[in-house]
Amino acid sequence: MGLALLALASNAVHKLWKWQRSERNLTGKATAYVAPQLWQPPSGTLMTNDINESKPAEESAACIALSKNDSYVMSASGGKVSLFNMMTFKVMTTFMSPPPAATFLAFHPQDNNIIAIGMEDSTVQIYNVRVDEVKTKLKGHQNRITGLAFSQSLNVLVSSGADAQLCVWNIDGWEKKKTKFIQAPPGRQSPLVGETRVQFHNDQAHLLVVHESQIAIYDSKLECSRSYVLCEQLHFSNEQKDYWARCQSGFDRPVAEWSPKDSLAAPISSAIYSSDGFLVYTGFCDGAVGVFDADSLRIRCRIAPSAYIPSHAAGGTTAYPSVIAAHPTEPNQIALGMSDGAVHVVEPSDVEMKWGGPSSQDNGAHPSNSSNPSPGGQLSELPSR
Repeated sequence: MGLALLALASNAVHKLWKWQRSERNLTGKATAYVAPQLWQPPSGTLMTNDINESKPAEESAACIALSKNDSYVMSASGGKVSLFNMMTFKVMTTFMSPPPAATFLAFHPQDNNIIAIGMEDSTVQIYNVRVDEVKTKLKGHQNRITGLAFSQSLNVLVSSGADAQLCVWNIDGWEKKKTKFIQAPPGRQSPLVGETRVQFHNDQAHLLVVHESQIAIYDSKLECSRSYVLCEQLHFSNEQKDYWARCQSGFDRPVAEWSPKDSLAAPISSAIYSSDGFLVYTGFCDGAVGVFDADSLRIRCRIAPSAYIPSHAAGGTTAYPSVIAAHPTEPNQIALGMSDGAVHVVEPSDVEMKWGGPSSQDNGAHPSNSSNPSPGGQLSELPSR
Protein backbone atom coordinates (compact mmCIF):
# COMPACT_ATOMS: atom_id res chain seq x y z
CA MET A 1 0.00 0.00 0.00
CA GLY A 2 3.02 2.31 0.16
CA LEU A 3 2.71 3.16 3.86
CA ALA A 4 6.21 2.11 4.91
CA LEU A 5 9.75 1.67 3.65
CA LEU A 6 12.01 -1.27 4.54
CA ALA A 7 15.79 -1.24 4.16
CA LEU A 8 18.51 -3.80 4.87
CA ALA A 9 21.67 -2.12 6.15
CA SER A 10 25.16 -3.35 5.37
CA ASN A 11 25.61 -4.22 9.08
CA ALA A 12 22.84 -6.86 8.72
CA VAL A 13 20.16 -4.82 10.56
CA HIS A 14 16.76 -4.07 8.98
CA LYS A 15 15.14 -0.65 9.34
CA LEU A 16 11.43 0.05 8.85
CA TRP A 17 10.05 3.57 8.49
CA LYS A 18 6.33 4.40 8.56
CA TRP A 19 4.48 7.56 7.58
CA GLN A 20 1.90 8.85 10.04
CA ARG A 21 -1.33 10.67 9.23
CA SER A 22 -1.01 14.39 9.90
CA GLU A 23 -2.20 17.75 8.62
CA ARG A 24 0.56 17.65 6.04
CA ASN A 25 -0.06 14.01 5.14
CA LEU A 26 -3.76 13.19 5.41
CA THR A 27 -3.44 9.76 3.78
CA GLY A 28 -0.49 8.52 5.82
CA LYS A 29 1.17 7.28 2.64
CA ALA A 30 4.81 7.63 1.71
CA THR A 31 5.76 11.11 0.56
CA ALA A 32 8.92 13.12 0.03
CA TYR A 33 7.39 16.10 1.84
CA VAL A 34 6.97 14.55 5.29
CA ALA A 35 9.67 12.63 7.15
CA PRO A 36 8.62 9.15 8.32
CA GLN A 37 9.22 7.66 11.76
CA LEU A 38 11.52 4.75 12.50
CA TRP A 39 9.26 1.92 13.71
CA GLN A 40 9.92 -0.97 16.09
CA PRO A 41 7.54 -3.39 17.84
CA PRO A 42 6.86 -2.79 21.57
CA SER A 43 9.40 -5.50 22.44
CA GLY A 44 12.17 -3.41 20.90
CA THR A 45 13.27 -6.38 18.82
CA LEU A 46 15.55 -5.68 15.88
CA MET A 47 15.48 -7.74 12.71
CA THR A 48 19.14 -8.71 12.49
CA ASN A 49 20.58 -11.24 10.07
CA ASP A 50 23.06 -13.96 10.87
CA ILE A 51 26.55 -12.99 9.68
CA ASN A 52 29.62 -14.87 8.57
CA GLU A 53 32.20 -14.60 11.35
CA SER A 54 35.05 -14.97 8.87
CA LYS A 55 33.87 -12.06 6.70
CA PRO A 56 32.57 -8.65 7.80
CA ALA A 57 28.90 -8.06 7.02
CA GLU A 58 29.81 -4.87 5.16
CA GLU A 59 31.82 -6.97 2.68
CA SER A 60 29.12 -9.60 2.20
CA ALA A 61 26.33 -9.57 -0.35
CA ALA A 62 23.07 -8.36 1.19
CA CYS A 63 19.81 -9.61 -0.29
CA ILE A 64 16.16 -9.25 0.70
CA ALA A 65 12.71 -10.27 -0.56
CA LEU A 66 9.15 -9.65 0.67
CA SER A 67 6.38 -12.23 0.49
CA LYS A 68 3.33 -11.47 -1.66
CA ASN A 69 1.25 -10.10 1.22
CA ASP A 70 4.21 -8.35 2.90
CA SER A 71 3.73 -10.53 6.00
CA TYR A 72 7.19 -12.01 5.83
CA VAL A 73 10.63 -10.82 4.83
CA MET A 74 13.46 -13.11 3.84
CA SER A 75 17.01 -11.82 3.81
CA ALA A 76 20.68 -12.68 4.19
CA SER A 77 23.87 -10.75 4.92
CA GLY A 78 26.62 -13.29 4.32
CA GLY A 79 25.41 -15.81 6.92
CA LYS A 80 22.31 -17.98 7.10
CA VAL A 81 19.13 -16.92 5.32
CA SER A 82 16.57 -15.56 7.83
CA LEU A 83 12.78 -15.50 7.58
CA PHE A 84 11.15 -12.78 9.72
CA ASN A 85 7.57 -12.00 10.74
CA MET A 86 7.01 -8.37 9.72
CA MET A 87 4.47 -7.74 12.49
CA THR A 88 6.68 -8.89 15.38
CA PHE A 89 10.19 -8.70 13.83
CA LYS A 90 10.77 -12.21 15.23
CA VAL A 91 12.89 -14.76 13.39
CA MET A 92 10.69 -17.62 12.24
CA THR A 93 13.53 -19.76 10.93
CA THR A 94 17.07 -19.66 9.56
CA PHE A 95 18.54 -21.97 6.95
CA MET A 96 21.28 -22.44 4.33
CA SER A 97 24.45 -22.05 6.39
CA PRO A 98 27.38 -20.79 4.29
CA PRO A 99 29.51 -21.54 2.46
CA PRO A 100 28.29 -20.79 -0.10
CA ALA A 101 26.47 -17.65 0.97
CA ALA A 102 23.15 -16.50 -0.50
CA THR A 103 23.45 -13.54 -2.89
CA PHE A 104 19.86 -13.13 -4.19
CA LEU A 105 16.41 -14.24 -3.03
CA ALA A 106 12.99 -14.57 -4.67
CA PHE A 107 9.67 -16.02 -3.49
CA HIS A 108 7.84 -18.39 -5.84
CA PRO A 109 4.83 -16.45 -7.22
CA GLN A 110 2.33 -19.20 -6.30
CA ASP A 111 3.77 -20.62 -3.08
CA ASN A 112 5.48 -18.61 -0.32
CA ASN A 113 7.03 -21.84 0.97
CA ILE A 114 9.12 -22.20 -2.19
CA ILE A 115 12.11 -19.89 -2.46
CA ALA A 116 14.70 -19.45 -5.19
CA ILE A 117 18.08 -18.69 -3.63
CA GLY A 118 20.94 -17.42 -5.77
CA MET A 119 24.27 -18.49 -4.34
CA GLU A 120 27.83 -17.25 -4.22
CA ASP A 121 28.98 -20.47 -5.92
CA SER A 122 26.93 -19.63 -9.09
CA THR A 123 24.09 -22.09 -8.40
CA VAL A 124 20.40 -21.39 -7.81
CA GLN A 125 18.88 -23.53 -5.08
CA ILE A 126 15.14 -24.16 -4.96
CA TYR A 127 14.29 -24.47 -1.29
CA ASN A 128 11.09 -25.56 0.48
CA VAL A 129 10.83 -23.75 3.81
CA ARG A 130 8.01 -25.90 5.15
CA VAL A 131 9.96 -29.17 4.90
CA ASP A 132 13.42 -27.57 5.26
CA GLU A 133 14.73 -29.16 2.10
CA VAL A 134 16.55 -28.16 -1.07
CA LYS A 135 14.34 -29.53 -3.84
CA THR A 136 16.82 -29.00 -6.65
CA LYS A 137 20.00 -27.15 -7.54
CA LEU A 138 20.20 -25.27 -10.84
CA LYS A 139 23.60 -25.04 -12.53
CA GLY A 140 24.42 -22.90 -15.55
CA HIS A 141 26.22 -19.75 -14.42
CA GLN A 142 29.95 -19.18 -14.10
CA ASN A 143 29.90 -16.59 -11.32
CA ARG A 144 27.72 -15.59 -8.37
CA ILE A 145 23.99 -15.05 -8.90
CA THR A 146 22.98 -11.38 -8.88
CA GLY A 147 19.36 -11.49 -10.06
CA LEU A 148 16.25 -13.71 -10.08
CA ALA A 149 12.82 -13.04 -11.59
CA PHE A 150 9.76 -15.27 -11.86
CA SER A 151 7.13 -15.01 -14.59
CA GLN A 152 3.96 -16.84 -13.65
CA SER A 153 2.38 -16.39 -17.08
CA LEU A 154 5.46 -17.71 -18.89
CA ASN A 155 6.04 -20.33 -16.19
CA VAL A 156 9.75 -19.53 -16.01
CA LEU A 157 12.46 -18.34 -13.66
CA VAL A 158 15.13 -16.09 -15.17
CA SER A 159 18.46 -15.94 -13.37
CA SER A 160 21.30 -13.51 -13.99
CA GLY A 161 24.82 -13.50 -12.67
CA ALA A 162 28.07 -11.59 -12.31
CA ASP A 163 29.08 -13.45 -15.48
CA ALA A 164 26.64 -11.20 -17.42
CA GLN A 165 24.67 -14.28 -18.42
CA LEU A 166 20.95 -14.97 -18.43
CA CYS A 167 19.51 -18.44 -17.85
CA VAL A 168 15.86 -19.35 -18.32
CA TRP A 169 14.41 -22.24 -16.26
CA ASN A 170 11.04 -23.95 -16.59
CA ILE A 171 9.50 -23.89 -13.11
CA ASP A 172 7.59 -27.14 -13.55
CA GLY A 173 10.59 -29.44 -13.78
CA TRP A 174 13.33 -26.82 -13.36
CA GLU A 175 15.04 -27.78 -16.60
CA LYS A 176 17.10 -25.12 -18.34
CA LYS A 177 15.35 -23.77 -21.45
CA LYS A 178 17.95 -21.36 -22.79
CA THR A 179 20.97 -19.28 -21.87
CA LYS A 180 22.75 -16.26 -23.34
CA PHE A 181 25.61 -13.94 -22.49
CA ILE A 182 24.92 -10.21 -22.79
CA GLN A 183 26.87 -8.77 -25.69
CA ALA A 184 29.60 -6.27 -24.85
CA PRO A 185 29.26 -2.71 -26.20
CA PRO A 186 31.93 -1.48 -28.66
CA GLY A 187 35.13 -0.62 -26.88
CA ARG A 188 34.49 -2.99 -23.96
CA GLN A 189 36.27 -6.27 -23.45
CA SER A 190 34.20 -9.33 -24.29
CA PRO A 191 32.77 -11.29 -22.62
CA LEU A 192 31.24 -8.85 -20.16
CA VAL A 193 31.49 -9.36 -16.43
CA GLY A 194 29.71 -7.61 -13.59
CA GLU A 195 26.41 -7.75 -11.76
CA THR A 196 23.39 -8.21 -13.98
CA ARG A 197 19.86 -7.73 -12.62
CA VAL A 198 16.52 -8.78 -14.08
CA GLN A 199 12.89 -7.77 -13.45
CA PHE A 200 9.69 -8.77 -15.21
CA HIS A 201 7.21 -6.09 -16.18
CA ASN A 202 3.69 -6.19 -14.72
CA ASP A 203 2.57 -7.97 -17.88
CA GLN A 204 4.93 -10.83 -16.96
CA ALA A 205 6.25 -10.88 -20.53
CA HIS A 206 8.65 -7.94 -20.86
CA LEU A 207 11.97 -8.38 -19.09
CA LEU A 208 14.17 -5.53 -17.86
CA VAL A 209 17.88 -6.43 -17.90
CA VAL A 210 20.32 -4.15 -16.06
CA HIS A 211 24.11 -4.10 -16.36
CA GLU A 212 26.53 -1.26 -15.71
CA SER A 213 26.98 -0.92 -19.47
CA GLN A 214 23.32 -1.06 -20.54
CA ILE A 215 19.64 -1.36 -19.76
CA ALA A 216 17.47 -3.37 -22.07
CA ILE A 217 13.89 -4.56 -22.34
CA TYR A 218 12.94 -7.77 -24.09
CA ASP A 219 9.52 -8.64 -25.46
CA SER A 220 9.51 -12.31 -24.70
CA LYS A 221 7.59 -15.38 -25.83
CA LEU A 222 10.02 -17.74 -24.24
CA GLU A 223 8.08 -20.89 -24.86
CA CYS A 224 8.39 -20.62 -28.65
CA SER A 225 11.58 -18.70 -29.32
CA ARG A 226 14.76 -20.46 -30.34
CA SER A 227 16.97 -17.81 -31.83
CA TYR A 228 17.58 -14.52 -30.13
CA VAL A 229 20.09 -11.72 -29.52
CA LEU A 230 19.94 -10.17 -26.06
CA CYS A 231 21.52 -6.82 -26.75
CA GLU A 232 23.50 -5.58 -29.72
CA GLN A 233 25.36 -2.28 -29.42
CA LEU A 234 24.97 -0.53 -32.76
CA HIS A 235 26.71 2.83 -32.44
CA PHE A 236 28.88 4.83 -30.10
CA SER A 237 30.43 8.22 -30.76
CA ASN A 238 32.56 10.15 -28.27
CA GLU A 239 31.81 13.36 -30.14
CA GLN A 240 28.04 12.93 -30.22
CA LYS A 241 27.71 10.93 -27.00
CA ASP A 242 25.13 8.78 -28.75
CA TYR A 243 24.59 5.29 -27.49
CA TRP A 244 22.18 3.12 -29.43
CA ALA A 245 21.06 -0.19 -28.02
CA ARG A 246 18.79 -2.39 -30.05
CA CYS A 247 17.45 -5.49 -28.40
CA GLN A 248 15.89 -8.54 -29.91
CA SER A 249 13.68 -10.83 -28.03
CA GLY A 250 11.97 -14.09 -28.04
CA PHE A 251 13.48 -12.68 -26.58
CA ASP A 252 12.57 -12.19 -30.34
CA ARG A 253 12.21 -8.69 -31.83
CA PRO A 254 13.66 -5.14 -31.56
CA VAL A 255 12.02 -3.29 -28.70
CA ALA A 256 14.27 -0.53 -27.41
CA GLU A 257 16.57 2.29 -28.46
CA TRP A 258 18.27 4.76 -26.17
CA SER A 259 20.21 7.94 -26.94
CA PRO A 260 21.03 9.66 -23.62
CA LYS A 261 22.28 13.16 -22.98
CA ASP A 262 25.89 13.98 -22.13
CA SER A 263 24.94 14.12 -18.47
CA LEU A 264 23.97 10.42 -18.40
CA ALA A 265 27.32 9.00 -19.42
CA ALA A 266 28.32 7.40 -16.08
CA PRO A 267 28.06 3.63 -15.48
CA ILE A 268 24.63 2.36 -14.47
CA SER A 269 24.27 1.37 -10.82
CA SER A 270 20.64 0.16 -10.67
CA ALA A 271 17.29 0.29 -12.45
CA ILE A 272 13.65 -0.66 -11.86
CA TYR A 273 10.21 -0.42 -13.45
CA SER A 274 7.70 2.06 -12.04
CA SER A 275 4.64 0.52 -10.39
CA ASP A 276 2.51 0.97 -13.51
CA GLY A 277 5.26 -0.28 -15.82
CA PHE A 278 5.33 2.85 -17.97
CA LEU A 279 8.71 4.14 -16.69
CA VAL A 280 12.16 2.77 -15.97
CA TYR A 281 14.09 4.55 -13.23
CA THR A 282 17.84 4.21 -13.71
CA GLY A 283 20.57 5.18 -11.25
CA PHE A 284 24.02 6.24 -12.40
CA CYS A 285 27.33 6.17 -10.56
CA ASP A 286 27.62 9.98 -10.66
CA GLY A 287 24.46 10.26 -8.55
CA ALA A 288 22.08 11.15 -11.37
CA VAL A 289 18.80 9.31 -11.96
CA GLY A 290 17.41 8.92 -15.46
CA VAL A 291 13.67 8.52 -16.02
CA PHE A 292 13.00 6.54 -19.21
CA ASP A 293 9.84 5.60 -21.08
CA ALA A 294 9.62 1.84 -20.70
CA ASP A 295 8.28 1.14 -24.17
CA SER A 296 11.09 2.89 -26.06
CA LEU A 297 13.81 3.53 -23.43
CA ARG A 298 13.88 7.15 -24.52
CA ILE A 299 14.99 9.49 -21.78
CA ARG A 300 12.13 11.50 -20.31
CA CYS A 301 14.14 13.56 -17.82
CA ARG A 302 17.25 13.57 -15.67
CA ILE A 303 17.11 14.04 -11.90
CA ALA A 304 20.30 15.86 -10.95
CA PRO A 305 22.10 14.75 -7.76
CA SER A 306 21.81 18.29 -6.39
CA ALA A 307 18.01 17.97 -6.52
CA TYR A 308 17.92 15.37 -3.75
CA ILE A 309 21.41 15.27 -2.15
CA PRO A 310 21.88 18.41 0.01
CA SER A 311 25.65 18.00 0.26
CA HIS A 312 26.08 17.73 -3.49
CA ALA A 313 25.28 21.40 -4.07
CA ALA A 314 27.94 22.29 -1.50
CA GLY A 315 30.58 20.24 -3.30
CA GLY A 316 30.39 17.19 -1.04
CA THR A 317 31.37 13.71 -2.10
CA THR A 318 28.82 12.35 -4.55
CA ALA A 319 27.03 9.21 -3.47
CA TYR A 320 24.99 7.26 -5.96
CA PRO A 321 21.84 5.06 -5.87
CA SER A 322 23.00 1.50 -5.18
CA VAL A 323 19.38 0.34 -5.16
CA ILE A 324 16.07 1.85 -6.29
CA ALA A 325 12.63 0.87 -4.93
CA ALA A 326 9.44 1.83 -6.75
CA HIS A 327 6.37 2.87 -4.76
CA PRO A 328 3.78 0.08 -5.19
CA THR A 329 0.92 2.38 -6.28
CA GLU A 330 2.44 5.81 -7.04
CA PRO A 331 4.34 5.49 -10.35
CA ASN A 332 6.10 8.84 -9.96
CA GLN A 333 7.61 8.09 -6.54
CA ILE A 334 10.79 6.13 -5.80
CA ALA A 335 13.12 5.52 -2.88
CA LEU A 336 16.88 5.63 -3.42
CA GLY A 337 19.21 3.60 -1.24
CA MET A 338 22.53 5.39 -1.53
CA SER A 339 26.09 4.12 -1.51
CA ASP A 340 26.87 6.27 1.54
CA GLY A 341 23.99 4.83 3.60
CA ALA A 342 21.39 7.55 3.08
CA VAL A 343 17.87 6.82 1.88
CA HIS A 344 15.95 9.43 -0.12
CA VAL A 345 12.29 9.42 -1.14
CA VAL A 346 11.98 11.27 -4.44
CA GLU A 347 8.96 12.53 -6.37
CA PRO A 348 8.17 15.49 -8.69
CA SER A 349 7.99 18.84 -6.92
CA ASP A 350 4.40 19.36 -8.04
CA VAL A 351 2.39 16.25 -7.17
CA GLU A 352 0.12 16.92 -10.15
CA MET A 353 3.07 16.80 -12.54
CA LYS A 354 4.78 13.74 -13.94
CA TRP A 355 8.46 13.28 -14.65
CA GLY A 356 9.30 15.04 -17.87
CA GLY A 357 6.27 17.34 -17.68
CA PRO A 358 6.25 21.09 -18.35
CA SER A 359 8.07 21.87 -15.11
CA SER A 360 11.05 19.63 -15.88
CA GLN A 361 14.26 21.13 -17.19
CA ASP A 362 16.41 19.68 -19.95
CA ASN A 363 19.07 18.50 -17.54
CA GLY A 364 17.18 18.01 -14.35
CA ALA A 365 13.93 17.66 -12.47
CA HIS A 366 12.69 18.72 -9.07
CA PRO A 367 11.88 15.76 -6.83
CA SER A 368 10.87 17.82 -3.79
CA ASN A 369 11.02 21.34 -2.44
CA SER A 370 14.34 22.00 -0.74
CA SER A 371 12.57 23.85 2.03
CA ASN A 372 10.81 20.66 3.10
CA PRO A 373 12.43 18.20 5.52
CA SER A 374 14.62 15.74 3.63
CA PRO A 375 13.71 12.10 4.24
CA GLY A 376 17.31 11.27 3.41
CA GLY A 377 18.40 12.90 6.64
CA GLN A 378 15.86 10.90 8.59
CA LEU A 379 16.64 7.55 6.98
CA SER A 380 20.43 7.61 7.19
CA GLU A 381 21.07 6.03 10.59
CA LEU A 382 22.75 2.97 9.07
CA PRO A 383 24.36 2.18 5.75
CA SER A 384 21.56 0.83 3.56
CA ARG A 385 21.47 -1.43 0.56
